[in-house]
Amino acid sequence: MDKYLIGTLNNISSKGLDRLTDKFALTEDVDKANGIIVRSFKMHEMDFSDDLLAIGRAGAGFNNIPIDKCADKGIVVFNTPGANSNAVAELAVAGMIMGARNIYEGIAWGQTLSGDVASEVEKGKKQFAGTEIAGKTLGVIGVGAIGAKIANAGEALGMKVLGYEPFTPHPCLTADVKFLDTIEEMIPDCDYITIHVPSNDTTRGMINKDFIAKMKDGVIFMNYARPDLIVVDDVVEALESGKMRKYMTDLLEPEYIGKKGIVATPHLGASTAEAEENCAVMATDQIMDYLENGNLVNSVNFLGRVTLERKAGTDRHCFLVKCEKDQAAVEEKIKSFYGANLEGFAGSKRNDYGYFIADVKAGTEPFNCDCIVRARCL
Repeated sequence: MDKYLIGTLNNISSKGLDRLTDKFALTEDVDKANGIIVRSFKMHEMDFSDDLLAIGRAGAGFNNIPIDKCADKGIVVFNTPGANSNAVAELAVAGMIMGARNIYEGIAWGQTLSGDVASEVEKGKKQFAGTEIAGKTLGVIGVGAIGAKIANAGEALGMKVLGYEPFTPHPCLTADVKFLDTIEEMIPDCDYITIHVPSNDTTRGMINKDFIAKMKDGVIFMNYARPDLIVVDDVVEALESGKMRKYMTDLLEPEYIGKKGIVATPHLGASTAEAEENCAVMATDQIMDYLENGNLVNSVNFLGRVTLERKAGTDRHCFLVKCEKDQAAVEEKIKSFYGANLEGFAGSKRNDYGYFIADVKAGTEPFNCDCIVRARCL
C-alpha cells in the first residue's frame, strides 16, 4: 500500500494529526480508512470495512466503540489513558471546593436578585455558608493517573489523604497517602470521597445503599469517573436524608436534573485545549506505530501492550487470534512453525483473544491457523 489512510469522526486537534508522517494520509471517506481517530462519535451502528485495521479513541473511555465487534473483525481499538488526567483532576478538585463552599447554589441564587442587590446579598448570603477543606480528610478510591493528582492537590491544600488502590499507585503520586486494605476501612473517616475506577462487573453500582451507610454523615461524594458506578436512587435518598451532603459529578444524567444536592457539570472533564491536544497526539502515535510496526500500546480489546523492537533484515508477521481454548498452545505452534527462522517474538493473551508478533528471516512464509482473526506481514 502506498500510504495508510486515516479518517476522523470528530474534530481532532491538529497537534495530533500534524504528526502523521509521509507514510500516512488523511481521508474524508472513513469507509476507505485503515485507521480512524474518534472522540465521542457513537460507532455502534457503523459497518466496518475490511480495510479498517485500527481505531484510536482520543480519550480514556471507550463506551462509544463496539470493542467486541471490532475484536472479532481484527480491528484493534486503542484509548489514551492519562492524556486528559490533569484536566479531570483539576475539575474534581474544583468540584470538591465548589461543594464545600456551596458556590453553585450561591451563584444560582445571586442571579435571581433585583433591586437593592447589595442589601439582599448581605441578608441572604448566610444561607450559603460552607466549610473549608483544609484539615478535612479526603478519600481517594483508585489512585491512578487522576486519583494520584487529586491526592497531591488535596495534601497541598492541607487535607489528610486516605487511599485505596488494589494495584500499584501511579508514579506521579507525591502525597503522603495512608493506604487502606479495603474501601470499607477507608470510607467511615472521610469528609470527601472521590472515585476513579473503570466501569466493569465488579464496580458497576458499587456506590449503593449499603456502601453509603458506611460513610460519614454529611460526606461530599465526587464521581468524575463513570455514571454507572452509582445507584442513582440510593444516592438521591442519601441526599434527601442528609446522610450525603453533596453529590458532585461531571456526568450529567436526566435523572439528576432538579435534584437537591446534585451538582453535575456537562461532561467537561477533558474539555480543555491541552487535554484534547494530548489525547490527539497519543492516539495518532499509537495508530501509526500499530499500522507501520505492528506494536500495540494501550489496546482495550487486544491485551493492552505488545511491542517488539524491529530488527534489520527481517520480516514482521503479526497475528490477531481468537481461541476459546488454550492460547498458550497457539503461541507454541507459531514458534514451532518458524523454528530457526524466528529472530524475535512478543505476544500476550487474555480470555479469548491474543496478539503475537514474530520477526522472521526475510522471505519466510507466514504461519496460518483457523483461530487467526487477522494476519499482517510488515
